Amino acid sequence: MFEALFLLFVKHFICDFPLQANPWMYRNKGIYMHPGGIAHAGVHALGTLLVLAPFIGSASMLYAAVDMLVHYHIDWAKMKVSKRYNLQPNNSERFWILLGFDQLLHHVTYFGIVYFAFNV
Repeated sequence: MFEALFLLFVKHFICDFPLQANPWMYRNKGIYMHPGGIAHAGVHALGTLLVLAPFIGSASMLYAAVDMLVHYHIDWAKMKVSKRYNLQPNNSERFWILLGFDQLLHHVTYFGIVYFAFNV
């Protein structure tokens, strides 16, 4: 269980930072249903599937779908708040608080996924 949680955290870093280096993804996450945001969330779903499949088999597809749906909406909401209040890394400490909150929500999601995947 702890191995899966650790691997989900590593997966999150890889998918949220190196694999999101394409502006098409990160600039468009605030536009609801934009393909860039969907693709980014899909990358996370694939990563979750790859992490969980060795532990829980085909049930990992359900948790990958949950991760995609939740991840997409967390990112979309973060982008909407950031745009509404013009929060940028170089103009507001609130940008960094929002980014940290976004990351916290993603990690709480992984705790929930692991809890249900291994205990239900």
